[in-house]
Amino acid sequence: MHNLNFRPKAFLFDLNGTMINDMEYHTLAWYSIMTEDLGAALDYASVKKEMYGKNHEVLERVFGKDRFSPAEIERLSADKEKRYQAGYLPHLALIDGLDNFLERAKAAQIPMAIGSAAIPFNIDFVVDGLNIRHYLSAIVSADDVHTSKPDPETFLKAAEALGVTPADCLVFEDAPKGVESALHAGMPCMVLTTTHTTEEFENYPNILGYIADYNDAKLNTLF
Repeated sequence: MHNLNFRPKAFLFDLNGTMINDMEYHTLAWYSIMTEDLGAALDYASVKKEMYGKNHEVLERVFGKDRFSPAEIERLSADKEKRYQAGYLPHLALIDGLDNFLERAKAAQIPMAIGSAAIPFNIDFVVDGLNIRHYLSAIVSADDVHTSKPDPETFLKAAEALGVTPADCLVFEDAPKGVESALHAGMPCMVLTTTHTTEEFENYPNILGYIADYNDAKLNTLF
């Protein structure tokens, strides 16, 4: 684990589970489709383990590459996102303290970007629904990369868009695969404990620390 003397020149945020605490609603939407619509014999915990990457990758991991046609994947993906947004909309909110953290970073002239496996449809739902677009200098979505996390492409593209070297970026993540992506990109990471336990991250040497929300005093050392 890194010490807390690191002074990042940019902040890169994953979205789901990192800026908003919504992963339960993604999982519930997939769980409903997979078990009720598609008849998969999966429990909730098994579905939760697959909650990373693009929608077609989730379906391929669970059902195999040849189960669905491209048209079926598109339909299932659209259905999943509609269910997710309908379920989460009444709870749409930034993780505690993030509003103040974003304002503080902006005042300190630290550029910020989102690097997420979410599609633009969901990113816009959050960014515009919570009116935070003006804080962001770049957004890298699922549509902008060839290879999802844990490949480093998402975060490397975000750093490039900000004009900041990877080693000078701090990534905020909530998932092991996201932390692994940051590791491959050569970036330290701050982990939100919204979705996974700290024990699930013990093999990653790039973790700066763990926070439950953005009110944590250790974030003061970043400025």
